[in-house]
Amino acid sequence: MEEELKCPVCGSLFREPIILPCSHNVCLPCARTIAVQTPESEQHLPPLLHSRGPAPPAAAPGAGPGAAAGSAACLDSESAAGGGGGDHADKLSLHSETDSGYGSYTPSLKSPNGVRVLPLVPAPPGAAAAPRGAGPASSSLTCPQCHRSASLDQRGLRGFQRNRLLEAIVQRYQQGRAAAAAAAKCQLCDRSPPEPAAVLCEQCEVLYCAACQLRCHPARGPFAKHRLAPPPAHPGAPGGGGDGGGGKGAGGGRKLPTCAEHDLENYSMYCVSCRSPVCYQCLEEGKHNKHDVKALGAMWKQHKAQLSQALNGVSDKAKEAKEFLVQLKNLLQQIQENGLDYEACLVAQCDALVDALTRQKAKLLTKVTKEREHKLKVVWDQINHCTLKLRQSTGLMEYCLEVIKENDPSGFLQISDALIKRVQVSQEQWVKGALEPKVSAEFDLTLDSEPLLQSIHQLDFIQMKCRAPVSVPPVPLLQLEKCCTRNNSVTLAWRMPPLSHNPVEGYILELDDGDGGQFREVYVGKETLCTIDGLHFNSTYNARVKAFNSSGVGPYSKTVILQTSDVAWFTFDPSSAHRDIVLSNDNQTATCNSYDDRVVLGTAAFSKGVHYWELHVDRYDNHPDPAFGIARINVVKDMMLGKDDKAWAMYVDNNRSWFMHCNSHTNRTEGGVSKGATVGVLLDLNKHNLTFYINGQQQGPPAFENIEGVFMPALSLNRNVQVTLHTGLEVPQSVKQPKLPNN
Repeated sequence: MEEELKCPVCGSLFREPIILPCSHNVCLPCARTIAVQTPESEQHLPPLLHSRGPAPPAAAPGAGPGAAAGSAACLDSESAAGGGGGDHADKLSLHSETDSGYGSYTPSLKSPNGVRVLPLVPAPPGAAAAPRGAGPASSSLTCPQCHRSASLDQRGLRGFQRNRLLEAIVQRYQQGRAAAAAAAKCQLCDRSPPEPAAVLCEQCEVLYCAACQLRCHPARGPFAKHRLAPPPAHPGAPGGGGDGGGGKGAGGGRKLPTCAEHDLENYSMYCVSCRSPVCYQCLEEGKHNKHDVKALGAMWKQHKAQLSQALNGVSDKAKEAKEFLVQLKNLLQQIQENGLDYEACLVAQCDALVDALTRQKAKLLTKVTKEREHKLKVVWDQINHCTLKLRQSTGLMEYCLEVIKENDPSGFLQISDALIKRVQVSQEQWVKGALEPKVSAEFDLTLDSEPLLQSIHQLDFIQMKCRAPVSVPPVPLLQLEKCCTRNNSVTLAWRMPPLSHNPVEGYILELDDGDGGQFREVYVGKETLCTIDGLHFNSTYNARVKAFNSSGVGPYSKTVILQTSDVAWFTFDPSSAHRDIVLSNDNQTATCNSYDDRVVLGTAAFSKGVHYWELHVDRYDNHPDPAFGIARINVVKDMMLGKDDKAWAMYVDNNRSWFMHCNSHTNRTEGGVSKGATVGVLLDLNKHNLTFYINGQQQGPPAFENIEGVFMPALSLNRNVQVTLHTGLEVPQSVKQPKLPNN
């Protein structure tokens, strides 16, 4: 609360606070220092401020800028120098946008204490100089908080109301702080008990005795700008326990405030229009006589209730802020603890790397030592062998030289042959390569440490790597061994190349239309395996994939070509069949529990190509009328196939057949079915027609023409019929002559 009780100009607790028109407060002595007085001979307002009233009387030429340095008491007097009356007060209110007494005009000059004041406007060209000493002076005051300027009338600063409520709160606060800090001691003393505090640093919020202040808080360096104040219990100090507030003690009764306009009258009413308390005489004589007024006590209670209600919201926010501060402090502790844990973990990981490197270093040194010892052994063996041969050859040479010196021919010839052979053998021992070292001095060991050094230099936390700029992903590699087709569906698999460090957020799989058309996106996600269903049979599709991350989309992979099945393999679909349908034989055999006809569809859907399938009649009792054909996915399944507009069928009994669509029966043809018969269905979506066969012979003309869309194999039957589906059949190449319909 102390910040609310400090003057924005002097920074100390309020002394004789006054209320400015903008609702901010300022000390009366401080208001005298920031008020600006400008002679009218030098003040010329901008045109937008000349809104009403006659021009002010000419000022005396002797009233120069020095008049602003006059006694501050003239701003506090009951009337301004020269006394201009009501008209003059009205002229002074030109600084205001309304009758509130202040405006939003932002001044551009600053007083020495940093508070903005009204600037001087140059006199218009041709303006006559006013006589010396004539005319009153215009005074203004700029709020140090919102910088709004307010003009002063002839009463000067006395025209502003005294904030006695704030004054009483300051006085109570001073007394409470003095009582709480009666025994203020130095907080840095080593002595016991500590010395009494001499000063309080408002920035450090620490109490110092004289000795500790000189030692710990010298008035130089960064401490030079700190504000030192007497301790709270120091008598006569600002904010201390003295009577510096100008009010009475908290225990005594405060004097009721009197009206600023009528000194002898107490406030009794509240003007709603002006938002200020007024006295009875103001209502009778002053400007409030036609305003909306209410009882002072009632408005006091009402505003107290409004303030209390507003404080509830602030209190809730303050409670949330306190909880948030506790959360932040707990977060500080958690950060400290987690930081220590992560430091220990990092040290352990680095130590493990160092240990592993040390062990590997020992292994490599062992290899080098073994290689060196091997080379040394080979060289020493060669030295010893060569030394032995050299000694033998030298001895033989010396012996032969002695023999040659002898002059006995017969004795020489007795041993000459043997010596010649020995010399030849000795010479043969020094064959080519015998005088070359078997090993080199170089070590054929090369340690490639560059990848490891690069890895060490790139060693970083994963989060840090993610924050670093990354490139787009590389080209994905299609795994052809996992790519396959089944019926009219294709499955593709891919992976990223090894040693790829760029992050991948997802993949985009594109497929063309099977006719060499444009690519279209068929999958976007993080998976590396995707199956696309519902493609055309006997069609060739091109597929490609690319990866993407936050930096953008990477290049496409190579295009893979996929061929869908030439013929369709499918079964009856139990999920879409009527509940009375009974399926068996891996969903290839169908019958029914009901005497009524029920519909079952196949698992394949056709929109392109030529397709042929057969249905073998396993059981046929009591001459029922099964129907064979095609249908939409939303065909009605509780009546014979072909009775609605979603199916195209041929229904047949034991003697004849009919084509039916939208319950329209056409093309009756002789020839029916029995047990063991085979019904073939030929759907040619290239020619857009449907043809039926019974036992390999075409049954009538093409049943339906100009059919387009997506169709599914369909069948309707009752409990007297059982059929088995045969798929994956080639389209019949030779067709027998069709039977002609009877009508």
